[in-house]
Amino acid sequence: MSLPEHCILPDWPAPANVRALQTTRHGGVSVAPYDSLNLGSHVGDAPLAVARNRMLLNTLLPSEPVWLEQVHGTDVANADMAGCRVRADACIARRRSSVCVVMTADCLPVLLCDERGTAVGAAHAGWKGLAAGVIEATVREMAVEPDKLMAWLGPAIGPDAFEVGDEVRAAFVAADPLSAAAFAPGQSGKWYADIYTLARLRLNALGITRIYGGDRCTYSEREQFFSYRRDGATGRMGSFIWLS
Repeated sequence: MSLPEHCILPDWPAPANVRALQTTRHGGVSVAPYDSLNLGSHVGDAPLAVARNRMLLNTLLPSEPVWLEQVHGTDVANADMAGCRVRADACIARRRSSVCVVMTADCLPVLLCDERGTAVGAAHAGWKGLAAGVIEATVREMAVEPDKLMAWLGPAIGPDAFEVGDEVRAAFVAADPLSAAAFAPGQSGKWYADIYTLARLRLNALGITRIYGGDRCTYSEREQFFSYRRDGATGRMGSFIWLS
């Protein structure tokens, strides 16, 4: 089977010139536990395998993506000007063929575009980045009125698997009391967090109401996705977006 058969195309009403692609764990050359389309060069996989996996995507992309060094922060790179290995957790682009990408294996990838197809963005939104404002920072750098934007939430750890401590819940609820609805009681002071709901609340607060995706679970869908919480040593998937 060819690589595109293993990828997910976001189901959202983006303009025709907005192109987006979500990889799964299939279609590459890496061996266990990185089998098989691992795109992360920082997880212990053989460098040649990672390079080959990235090359396999070249036929689907208009240019080399801006691969980020992600640190769970809020810095935003500009794919129109940046080279590879920029330390940031989000990326935006306004020029044709500039490819934004974020890598995840439980954290939430958020893709953004405007209704006219003039700007795109991608954010790596684990709970730390989400709480710190990585979505807000990405929207700010896109410089488009939020009510003109739409978002797609890619595969992330689901609400039945994402157990967190009380300090995580407290951080979100302190910023927005409505966030309490995204947490269900677990055991011994733990909580199950719905990262999709937390992201939707952040997007809604900005004025972004057209939100799609957010219905997969990297932890439970073992055959389809990498999951760091499930496996520890594992690969990384990529969420790509660009203007054609």
